[in-house]
Amino acid sequence: MNDPVPTTCMRCAVGCGHLTGRVDTGYGIDGVRGDVAHPVNRGLACSRGIEETADPDGTWLTRPLVRRDGELHPTTWDVALSRVSEAFGEALERDRDGVAVLGSGQQTNEAAYALGKVARGGFGTRYYDANTTLCMASAVTAYNDAFGSDAPPCTYDDIEDARTHVVWGANPAVAHPVMFRWITESAAAENSRLVVVDPVETQTAAEADRHVALEPGTDLALARAVLARAVERGGVDESFVEAHTDGFDDLLAELPDPDDAATTAGVEPETVDALAAVLTDPTLVYWGMGVNQSTQGTATAGALVDLCLATGNVGPGTGPFSLTGQANSMGTRVCSSKGSWPGMRPFEDPTERRTIAAAWDVPVERLPDDAGPGPVDTVAAVDGGPVEAVWAVATNPAAGLPDASAARERLDDAFLVVQDAFHTETTALADVVLPAATWGESEGTAINMERRVSRVRSAAELAPDIRTDLDIITAIGEAVVPGLLGDPDPEAVFDEFAALTAGTPADCSGISYDRLEEVRAVRWPAPTPTSEGGYRYYDDGEWSFPTPSGRARFSTATHDGVPEPTDDEYPLTLTTGREPDGYNTGVRSRGSDASAAPTARVNPETMSALGIADGRSADGERADEEHASGERAESEATNDARLTTRRGSIATRAVSDEAVPTGLVWLPIHHPETNALTLPETDPRSDEPNFKQCAVRLEPIAGDAAAGRATGLVADD
Repeated sequence: MNDPVPTTCMRCAVGCGHLTGRVDTGYGIDGVRGDVAHPVNRGLACSRGIEETADPDGTWLTRPLVRRDGELHPTTWDVALSRVSEAFGEALERDRDGVAVLGSGQQTNEAAYALGKVARGGFGTRYYDANTTLCMASAVTAYNDAFGSDAPPCTYDDIEDARTHVVWGANPAVAHPVMFRWITESAAAENSRLVVVDPVETQTAAEADRHVALEPGTDLALARAVLARAVERGGVDESFVEAHTDGFDDLLAELPDPDDAATTAGVEPETVDALAAVLTDPTLVYWGMGVNQSTQGTATAGALVDLCLATGNVGPGTGPFSLTGQANSMGTRVCSSKGSWPGMRPFEDPTERRTIAAAWDVPVERLPDDAGPGPVDTVAAVDGGPVEAVWAVATNPAAGLPDASAARERLDDAFLVVQDAFHTETTALADVVLPAATWGESEGTAINMERRVSRVRSAAELAPDIRTDLDIITAIGEAVVPGLLGDPDPEAVFDEFAALTAGTPADCSGISYDRLEEVRAVRWPAPTPTSEGGYRYYDDGEWSFPTPSGRARFSTATHDGVPEPTDDEYPLTLTTGREPDGYNTGVRSRGSDASAAPTARVNPETMSALGIADGRSADGERADEEHASGERAESEATNDARLTTRRGSIATRAVSDEAVPTGLVWLPIHHPETNALTLPETDPRSDEPNFKQCAVRLEPIAGDAAAGRATGLVADD
């Protein structure tokens, strides 16, 4: 490896340090490996992070593009930026909410901070999201409810010390391989265990000591059943609850009968007993999109926090640990000005608003009055609403939003600007396409899921017509609101952001590029050049929560059904999840399968009942039995089948898979057609969409109908 550059992997939110090689001539990267000097991974790395850094799939953007006569044509940066600034300026003259902005957890902190500054302090728009509403907003809301502050209290250091690891609605074996190695190593110790709660026997569940297969959409019912059983059996840490929490009596009054709640969740009372019993040992409770992406996501995340609080599973080696998906989702939460101002300053607090306005030198009345809706309602605001133009940065809403066909129609109606490194379903609709740098070509920082800030460094020269996200954002911001941003120097932008966090819960003011150069990564809060955060809210045996009372708070929500129950017309439940090699909407990972129909995994009994062959080979063996080893579970025999919901219908490649329970159909989140089916309903607190459950029917198709796979769309009867 020539002249390796220390950087951070941007594949997921574990935040592994990489060493990336420079090529001698031309563009690109010459090798990637784990960085033994990085305090997060100490040399470990997953193959997917290495491969997608060094040689991602996808069609690269190489020139700015503008739409003329219905087609995208190459142009110059001057022409492209002039068209963008003119359209944005005209829309903003008519309405301060005329431009919607959609950011991403794939950006650096510096780019995310600048984008939020332009959206909030420059445009003044309510219609802005930094991607976190699609993945982490429910966890964010639950943390704020319980602790008065966002982000997990625990860190990676706690994994080794935990005796019980409960993974609920997450699949870290696929999504976070390096972290999952730490979890399995800890769970393999004497008297330790791994318990997985998930409707599907995922790769993570296959490694577990116990797998709890609950009914889809009933996580809250099960969590409440477990707490109710713990109360019955004396499993509550009464001294901690009395000394350091509020609201427990209110929660007790709302708890369901544990056996009734177990029935709702589709599990036996003995299963509830076992879950309550394992919480008597030091426990980390992890959860992911299977919890967050629900109309009850905030309530369920809050119920998992309640389990930890009630059973005394807070403090080193224990606690509620939300697993972040995109690499810099935590960074966008801290610095992007979406749900809070930089440093997690409360968005609607008048004092904080004045602080931000003064720091940015903008009128305080220009700042929007509230944080605005998530991306679902933001794109919906194109329909007769104030939004005329949409600026999508490193995100693919045409494929990634629920009810994606409706989202595409709205995006097509807006003046759409897409800033990305690759061609996507969204660039295909754009009026202007701006080619951006990607991993290994950008300078900045990122924040992983345990709050560590680390450097993202360039190891490759930019091609002549490629610019970094920060450069593009600065150019557009300065054209529309002159004087707002100034010089697009990443270090200067980071210093501005860090200074603005001083004294906040997410204090990064003691972090600098020089410090990161020396130690690789620093966990916030870090208010001085030598300090670093550890387990939050706990210091030398003393607890202090940033709530008005200084105590943690319990929640009281209970299960209230699923937003779209099955019925005679749509008798099955659709859920979505990650594939081992998939990345987000698949732009970096589809490869030669980009135009193929998505694979629908279905239980053999369900396939048989629907008249679809179950994929058994001639000798009766099943190809999907290898799934326990971590390989994707699917049979060699497949059938064309049509999946239909109330929102759309697509052709699929159905495979028989006993890891999927009867009555359930599983689709990968990475395929661009999956979200033509999903439900646009959102959590009333977090605004996060209900990606994980909707009603569907599955029917065999043959002959000419199978040709629908070319587009994925098949007309409904």
